[in-house]
Amino acid sequence: MRPVTRHGVMQRRDPFVAYVIVRTVEKAGRDDDVDAFDFEEFYRAEFPGLVRAMFLLAADVDEAQELAQEAMVRVYERWDRVSVMESPGGYLFRVATNLNRRRVRTLAVRARRLRTFGARLHDVEIDPARRDLTEAISSLSVRLREAFTLVDWLGMSSDEAARILHIAPASVRSRVHRARRELRAKLDPEEHDDG
Repeated sequence: MRPVTRHGVMQRRDPFVAYVIVRTVEKAGRDDDVDAFDFEEFYRAEFPGLVRAMFLLAADVDEAQELAQEAMVRVYERWDRVSVMESPGGYLFRVATNLNRRRVRTLAVRARRLRTFGARLHDVEIDPARRDLTEAISSLSVRLREAFTLVDWLGMSSDEAARILHIAPASVRSRVHRARRELRAKLDPEEHDDG
């Protein structure tokens, strides 16, 4: 039996341009090179978009990359089942979204603990335009942010996003509409007040 090896990832710290170098992927007990190639191709196609989507949910480059990498590892561990699914990409985004929800819960617990101890969180300096966009997207509710990310940033149809979020396509369209309206109001308040 061959040893299990995991993929190696080298990336720049820019969430919008993910430079990925992937070593050949092998899984213990698999002699089929087609499966490894299929996953490598899947990884190259999906990883950059997944990092961008996770950046919109997490609003932090490092967290976005960590979530994307962990989601890819989990999909790889189940690749024999995932590869035959109707939408492996949808499953990947669902795994990443669930990981983000777990991260948010963990952060909420930490924040409550920090508040009781009186610690302060410090802001990291970023470009003002990016900070405004990040703050506007972060201010959306999780439900609106998820729908907005899948449809507007990743280009999925409302039907695809509905399958991932386990809601009706009409609900996805409604959430995306509300998210766009809220973002317009936050990013361009003068135009919103006139109209």
